[in-house]
Amino acid sequence: MKPMIVVENLTKKFGDFVAVEDVTFAAEEGKITALLGPSGSGKSTVLRIIAGLEEATSGRIEAAGTELTRLTVQERRVGFVFQHYALFRHMNVRENIAFGLSVRKESKAAQRSRVDELLQLVRLEAFADRYPSQLSGGQRQRVALARALAPKPRVLLLDEPFGALDASVRRDLRLWIQELHEELGITSLLVTHDQEEALELAHSVVILDHGRIEQVGTPSEVYNQPATPFVAGFVGAANVLEGLVIGGRVQSGDQLITGAGHLSDGSQASAYIRPHDVLVVRGSSNGASIQATVDRVVDLGWTSKVHLTLYDGQTVIAELPNDQILGLAVQDAVFVDLKNAKVFSPPDDGKSRSDELAVL
Repeated sequence: MKPMIVVENLTKKFGDFVAVEDVTFAAEEGKITALLGPSGSGKSTVLRIIAGLEEATSGRIEAAGTELTRLTVQERRVGFVFQHYALFRHMNVRENIAFGLSVRKESKAAQRSRVDELLQLVRLEAFADRYPSQLSGGQRQRVALARALAPKPRVLLLDEPFGALDASVRRDLRLWIQELHEELGITSLLVTHDQEEALELAHSVVILDHGRIEQVGTPSEVYNQPATPFVAGFVGAANVLEGLVIGGRVQSGDQLITGAGHLSDGSQASAYIRPHDVLVVRGSSNGASIQATVDRVVDLGWTSKVHLTLYDGQTVIAELPNDQILGLAVQDAVFVDLKNAKVFSPPDDGKSRSDELAVL
């Protein structure tokens, strides 16, 4: 697949504040690329620069082989969907969708044909004459998406499109967006702070923190092969345990955690273990040999989160199917095994991460 969007060495400064620093990535044609990161990571700024709503301090942007860096918003041919819809309250659904076409001075017949096509696409034919105040949040966002698609953009930019919606509506819209994208095949950039959203929708994920790229990869790569401590702790949930490297393993008390072969003996290390990779048994068997005490059991339906304190005082959370809980209760003595650890040198900020838990 060839790239539709190429971003090279993009930097944006607001006075002395560097919002985006030396960001480089490519988005493949016909795919969804997610820009994922916490609030303030620079992801929305990158999107606004690509759209032409902000001017880059340095760097370049290309789409379909055309340099965009100095073009106007209209010349870039991108569709933009905002978190808060940005619909015109005095216009009905049909008029909102047709707005971009009327600005381009398309004929009335062409506008009517395109709007009818989009109303069917976003499943809002019965709502064409309603106003935004008469629609649900999910319906408003579908109108906003149809309006962005009306001029047939070569790139669709989505800035936290589900952020203002409740959880059930977000899930429904994510499914719908997947189906819509498979039908249209339009190149899309999705900005989100929601890891589940990015992993579910995107073909490629660009992870940003403090304006810089931490990792670019497929959803599987960023989840299973995190490149940095930030990615390991931010994408999905992770228990973080501290210790010294001894013979390629992290030693904390008497426990040994594999995965540190790339670090030198005697160095400090942080081991990141997913909650679903924590095995809990009542006896020292099946490879589970670290003593622990149950602090709390949280029933989440088909699964439970078991909060544990290891014998050396560090804490972990295990996520287990309920048929494996076997009546575990607070203060029960158990044994655990910590599998598939991703081990890094500690972050340079000097802060202890022993009690940190990044929760999805």
